[in-house]
Amino acid sequence: MGIKIINHQDISRIIMDEPKTYNSLSFKNLTDLIEVIKKLDKDNNTKVIIIEGAGKGFSAGHNLKEVKSLKKKNYQKLFNLCSKLMLLIVEGRKPVIAKVHGAAYAAGCQLVASCDLAFSSRDALFSTPGVNIGLFCSTPMVAVSRKIKRKPMMKMLLTGEPVSAKYAKEIGLINDFFPKSKLNNEVLKIAKKIASKSNLTIKIGKQTFYKQLEMPLRKAYAYTSRMMTKNMMAMDAKEGISAFLEKRRPVWKNK
Repeated sequence: MGIKIINHQDISRIIMDEPKTYNSLSFKNLTDLIEVIKKLDKDNNTKVIIIEGAGKGFSAGHNLKEVKSLKKKNYQKLFNLCSKLMLLIVEGRKPVIAKVHGAAYAAGCQLVASCDLAFSSRDALFSTPGVNIGLFCSTPMVAVSRKIKRKPMMKMLLTGEPVSAKYAKEIGLINDFFPKSKLNNEVLKIAKKIASKSNLTIKIGKQTFYKQLEMPLRKAYAYTSRMMTKNMMAMDAKEGISAFLEKRRPVWKNK
């Protein structure tokens, strides 16, 4: 119970394994996820990280029994810890894929939105339902509102109603959905394709993508020009261009 890691060569699967709480993002689970992701982000053998949930679904968000029992001073600690996890995923070097089945609610939906890519089963549901219990999903909306447009976001926040995988794909919350029986193979197929690229190039690209999003247009072009120049100086860029021109497969050095 808790957090499990399964390695497939250069792909690491993080499984939230606490079905009784619907893989809630409790103090312990948040702390464990942060520790595991930090470790995998530094691991040279890991090129792609997949986050998934055991049991009936992905994650129902914070453990409400735990939240109700907290003292006032610990509310901020819990939400800060959750934010730390989301930032770690975005600012990390490795691509992170959310593999979702069942429900991804509240902070669970936030976790999906924080990942670089997200794929789900056809029957998955996504929701920011805090309004239903008098606790607006303010921290989850930070991640989700950066992936989807304002009107769909506000409807999710104001009604608390879950949305389907089909609609989640339409609004950009997930990349795609598959029959549950095919989800694992499809996600691994995508992870393997990403893992086959230069690890250094992926690291530079991920960092550049998120940083330029927050910049005005002119600054974004100046910044990305510098990063492309840095990338071009790497051995892998030289190898990749040579391999393309010589019509052969590149041999990445990750340098």
